[in-house]
Amino acid sequence: MSRKPELKGRPELRGRAARLAHLLPTGRAQAARTPFVLLVVLLLGGGLIGLLVLNSAVSEGAFRLDDLQRETKELTDEEQALQRDIDAYSAPDALQRRARELGMVPGGDPAFLGPDGKVKGVPSAASAARAPLVLAPEALATATAPPPVSASAPRSPHPTTPGR
Repeated sequence: MSRKPELKGRPELRGRAARLAHLLPTGRAQAARTPFVLLVVLLLGGGLIGLLVLNSAVSEGAFRLDDLQRETKELTDEEQALQRDIDAYSAPDALQRRARELGMVPGGDPAFLGPDGKVKGVPSAASAARAPLVLAPEALATATAPPPVSASAPRSPHPTTPGR
């Protein structure tokens, strides 16, 4: 009977153990360390480079956001200044002052037409402008006061409002 030579450090196996022993590697099988080390180094290096690129992109986005917020604040301030100018020009006293500078005078009492076609109220003519077209700055303050209403202008016994 021929026997297999005994492996170093292993006793001879029989039966089921011998069949299973064929499945196990016979020698000390070591995976090559160089490819594994290179793989780990490449993975770590790639991860670090990826983190660097991601961090740079986030920083760039933060700077862009800061610039956009600054621009938004400047545009909001400009919009508010323009809105203040519009409010100042559309205020009733400013409109009246500019109308007087242009030579306009307040209109008289209006008359209204009712739904049935009847005239309500007694119309009156606009009073003539006595102020010059261009006023001196010191006279401008007194010119903005409304002119006195003359007693000779006819008034309707019932005040009417537009649309009623």
